[in-house]
Amino acid sequence: MTRMEMKFAAIPLAMALVAGCTTTGVGTGESRSGAVSATFTWKESGPSRGTMTATLNTGQTYQGPFFQVTKDTTIDTLDPLWVGWHGRGRWRGWGFWDPEPAFVTEYTGKVVANLEGPGGHLRCHFTLIRPSSGMAGGGEGQCQLPDGTVIRADFPPQ
Repeated sequence: MTRMEMKFAAIPLAMALVAGCTTTGVGTGESRSGAVSATFTWKESGPSRGTMTATLNTGQTYQGPFFQVTKDTTIDTLDPLWVGWHGRGRWRGWGFWDPEPAFVTEYTGKVVANLEGPGGHLRCHFTLIRPSSGMAGGGEGQCQLPDGTVIRADFPPQ
C-alpha cells in the first residue's frame, strides 16, 4: 500500500473515532397522575451541553438545548434557557430560575434544559448521579409543561 493509499484509508477510521465520541442516551418520565409520560433522548455536543428531545404519550414533541451547570458556567453561556420564559411570570416551585449569578450557584452539578414545543416550553432540571460523567453518569429530576404539569424524569447511568 502506498503512502497516499494509507492516508486515504485512515480517513474513514478517523471519522469513525470522532463520531464515536458523541454520547447519547435515553430517559423516561411520568406525571404524578400517570396521565402524561415521556421518553427523553439526549445527545451531547460538547463537554457540558447538548440537545434533548422529549416525546410525550400525547404525541407532542419538545426539543431544545440542555446544559450541565458547573462552577465555571457563565450566565451568557445559558442564554437559550431564558427564551420564551420572561414575561410569563415565575414558574411555580422553580426558585432561582433567572439569568442571575445565583442561578449558577444553585444549579451547579445539575443539568437544565429549555425545550420548545406546541404551545410553549418544557423546562427541566436534573440532578446528576456522577457529575464528572455528565448525562452519561445518569440522573433524575423533573420537567414542567406549559400548563404546569410536572413530569418526573429518570436517566439511567450508561
